[in-house]
This record gives sequence, C-alpha cells and structure tokens, in this order.
Amino acid sequence: MTAPLRLGTRGSALAMAQSGHVAEALTAATGRPVELVEVVTAGDRSTAPVQRLGVGVFVSALRDALTAGEIDFAVHSYKDLPTAAAPGLHVAAVPPRQDPRDALVATNGRTLAELPPGARVGTGALRRIAQLHALGMQLEVSPIRGNVDTRLGRVLGPDADLDAVVLARAGLNRIGRADVITETLDPMLMLPAPAQGALAVECRADDQDVIELLALLDHAPSRAAITAERALLATLEAGCSAPVAAYAVLAEGEPTDEGDVNQEIYLRGAVISPDGTRDLRLSRTGTPADAAEIGKALAAELLELGADSILGQDAQAGPGTQQLGSTE
Repeated sequence: MTAPLRLGTRGSALAMAQSGHVAEALTAATGRPVELVEVVTAGDRSTAPVQRLGVGVFVSALRDALTAGEIDFAVHSYKDLPTAAAPGLHVAAVPPRQDPRDALVATNGRTLAELPPGARVGTGALRRIAQLHALGMQLEVSPIRGNVDTRLGRVLGPDADLDAVVLARAGLNRIGRADVITETLDPMLMLPAPAQGALAVECRADDQDVIELLALLDHAPSRAAITAERALLATLEAGCSAPVAAYAVLAEGEPTDEGDVNQEIYLRGAVISPDGTRDLRLSRTGTPADAAEIGKALAAELLELGADSILGQDAQAGPGTQQLGSTE
C-alpha cells in the first residue's frame, strides 16, 4: 500500500479543520491517504500579542518540520506567511478561497450600527482596531488573543465581558460556527487583511511528486487575488503590527473585438493609522496575469500619499517580514 502523506498542522480547532478539509480534498483527487501531524508553534505557546511575537510565529515550526523531512506538506492560513519565499520550500496550492470578509459577533444579535457609544469590542488585529476607530462610533476597542472559541466566550460565554468581537468569517465557517455571526461586515467598512480566508499548501521545492499532487488543489482565481494582495503588502514593507488591508476580486471585463470576455482583477488597498484619524484607501484594476504588478503599483500610490508616515517604524522591518496575525 502507498504510505500516507504526512500533513503538518497546528493543533487548534481551526487549524485542524482547515488541514482536514485539504486532506480530504487531496485524497478525493488523488486516492492518496493523508495523516495529520500536529506541530506546536511558538504562537501556540504564548499569550502575548501577535505583533510582539515576531514574524512567522505561526509557521516557522511547520517549516522546520518540512525542511527536516518530518512532514511531507503543511497547511497555513495564508495571511500568517511572511511575504518572502522560504528557501527550499514552495507553495504548491492555493485552494478555493473562503469568504474573506470580517464578521461581527455581538450580544443580543446586534449589528455594528446598533452598538451604542462606549460598547466594548474585542479583536486581535490592529487593522480591525484602526478601521473601527475610523468609523467614529466611539467604540471601546480592546485587543484580544486566543483561539476562536476563547474569543467567542468573551461575548457569548457565562463570563462574557465584551459587547462584541470581530473575527474572520472564514474561520467561523470552517469550524461550523457561522450561526453566531450577527453581521458580515461590508469591505467598504472593514477591508480584510491581505490573503484573509485563503490557505497556503506548502511542500519542499525539490519534492516533485508531492508538488504534482498538490497542484490538483490549486485554484487559479484565488491564487491571482492573493498574489495581488500580498504584492501590495510586500511593497509597503509593513511590519506585523501595521494596519494594512487589501482585497482583490476577479470579475469579467469588457468584451474583446473577437467576442471573448477577459477577466479583470480589482484590488482595493488601505493603510490606516491605529487611532483611525488617517485613512488612505485606493484601488486599481488589471489582468490576473499582472496581479503582482497591480499590487506593487497600488502600494507605490499609497506610499506617494504618505502611507510610510502612517506605517512609521514598521516600514523599517525590511522586505519579506510581514505578518498580520493568525486567522483566529
């Protein structure tokens, strides 16, 4: 019998659910059995804010296991990956992206507009904190850490101390908790993090057999959108604590003279000061083949408008050192 492929994953409920979906899809597409191998990362062992833990805190242990040959491939929340490529490793597949929008879970089924001034809202991302402040609703926004269930307990549990939390809708979907969402936030109000809702399936660059198997899971439209968003992030050279947002969608463009309809990629990007007082937002369109160049060009426009002054010291982290925090 063919030996099972070893899939490395973090041990949280969300990470296990994500990896389980990928394992099932790979087995269905190839017939190869897959076993999950839990790998504990530095981010799992710490309760400190993500921006204090350093770059790659949720992925470095998985990458070490890959390099050492302890696992055959790994599944990451794509937004946890530094933008620089890891030597000797290759992202062989980007499966179809889940809904990248943020979601509100509030007491009494309330929407964001129904929260009164002074309402206590928890989130783990400075990007969300900055955009909540930018709304001018006088919310009391608190940084929080923990897995999805821990965060939901801050609103729905017996010891709840918050009026609402903001989480990635994709994460709630993947663990079967979408029923607790009281509002899915419009990207016009809350632009997602680059690569939010997407997974990166990574293996060794010299393992051609595994690369060919994983390629069957790759979804070209999702990869193009992620490429544009992460090119923007990389060009901004934003540190892990920077409130940077980006969201790319693919749509049908204008018909050609031959009657064909080409696809276009529409990218929105934003850099927001943590207190919400400065909010730069721009958009750009192009073809999926030019996804990386679209992201770079939009970042350059944001920098021309003063994004670097908002990013401040985070811009000194250097290329390839970006991380916005865990999907959870």
